[in-house]
Amino acid sequence: MRVLGIDPGLRNLGWGIIDVAGSKLAHVANGICHSAPGDGDGDLAQRLFSLHSQLTEVLRQYAPDAAAVEHTFVNKDAVATLKLGQARGIALLVPAQFGLTVGEYAPNAVKKTVVGVGHADKGQVDHMVKVQLPGVKIAGPDAADALAIAICHAHHLQSAGRLQAAVKRAAG
Repeated sequence: MRVLGIDPGLRNLGWGIIDVAGSKLAHVANGICHSAPGDGDGDLAQRLFSLHSQLTEVLRQYAPDAAAVEHTFVNKDAVATLKLGQARGIALLVPAQFGLTVGEYAPNAVKKTVVGVGHADKGQVDHMVKVQLPGVKIAGPDAADALAIAICHAHHLQSAGRLQAAVKRAAG
């Protein structure tokens, strides 16, 4: 199974793709979609269109079977939170356009799955992604976070599959 993780951001939207075979994880690709910079924040509609186009190309090229996106947290700047939410909408929309169900995870859940603690810093996440995907060259912190989201989703899907199999065996 091929899993896409997406770390939403208006300026930098990280993505990471892994292949999952049983308990083995393998790095496929990762990168960062940069929205077209303009004057100040630039035209929001054009930035969102740019992210949509770039992420669409990632899905066309790598054809993932599953996708996951990190939840947005609310911060003190309501305008920035709203803009991040719009970028997150693109991160949810594009996989849905390819017929994928999209998992959603809180940042602390991703960190707990990948690092073992929910309040890990970016350096710890980056390190543990490299441990779980030996030889990976990470495009930047946003891509590292996206790979962590993909790893988290892979673990969740494996657990859900084991649970369904156990329920099926118990029923009959």
